[in-house]
Amino acid sequence: MYSIDPKEQQERDNYKLMTGAIIPRPVAFVTTKSTEGVVNAAPFSYFNIVSANPPLISVSIQRKNGVQKDSAKNIADTKQFAVHVTTEHIVEDVNQTAAPLAHNDSEMRFTDFTLVESDVIDVPGVAQAKFWMECTLEQHITNEQYPTFDLMIGKVERFHIDETYYDVDNGHVDATGLQAISRLAGNDYAKVGEQFTLERPK
Repeated sequence: MYSIDPKEQQERDNYKLMTGAIIPRPVAFVTTKSTEGVVNAAPFSYFNIVSANPPLISVSIQRKNGVQKDSAKNIADTKQFAVHVTTEHIVEDVNQTAAPLAHNDSEMRFTDFTLVESDVIDVPGVAQAKFWMECTLEQHITNEQYPTFDLMIGKVERFHIDETYYDVDNGHVDATGLQAISRLAGNDYAKVGEQFTLERPK
């Protein structure tokens, strides 16, 4: 077994090690709105569930040279954001929103996405998404010693799901039909592959 002290490596080496081994990671496609009213969109793979009661999710947005990204700034300013699960049929357009742009230059113009009004927040969602959530900011976590990220804990105020992939009677989501994609390392992604069932011990 090879042991590594992260303090003896460069940040990039730790990044490659973690993103290569902590896989697969779901990809959050996040829309936000600036205080000037410009819609921003970007994908983030540091994304997961925090709690079901209340329904909380986390999105960690990495800073570049200590500077907040537009998504993080918008969430901090407005306390609202929408999170879409990235699926096979929208991943190409989602990838286009990862382009580095000037502040308040909307990534949406590089996509074929259609924006739709949310029910309870002022940030729009994307009509083409099969599953998305309207969120309000529950907690914004940063670290003064390491100002390299903005961890956003969002409270889900509304779920939106294509009824084709949702069994209303038992609350189950059709994972195969949803076709969510996940991030691996570098430019690699994965589709939902072979599945198996394993019951927990009682």
